[in-house]
Amino acid sequence: MNIKKGDTVKVIAGKDKGAQGKVITVLREEDRVIVEGVNLVKRHTKSVQQTGTTGGIITREAPIHVSNVMLVEGDGVTRVSFRRDEVTKRRPDGSTYTASRSVRVSRKTGKEI
Repeated sequence: MNIKKGDTVKVIAGKDKGAQGKVITVLREEDRVIVEGVNLVKRHTKSVQQTGTTGGIITREAPIHVSNVMLVEGDGVTRVSFRRDEVTKRRPDGSTYTASRSVRVSRKTGKEI
């Protein structure tokens, strides 16, 4: 999945098209994300005396499919690709070795995200 928690995304389809927000949660199994201030739904809750919760209508964010959002970079949105970079790592005994690390890259600018 190209979107991570904390990314700023823009909604490109649906009732909230054009809205921007920060990703609160990523639901990998369902390919969905929860974005701050987007796809707001109202939940009618009951008051429960044992737990002390009060009833009422609560507005909160619902999940939106990851295909309906794009990562925001600078002024506009961009697609995401991945690149493997060679890095030098250190073992606990002090010796070093080379390994590869996966890096997210902007398709528009080619810069690391």
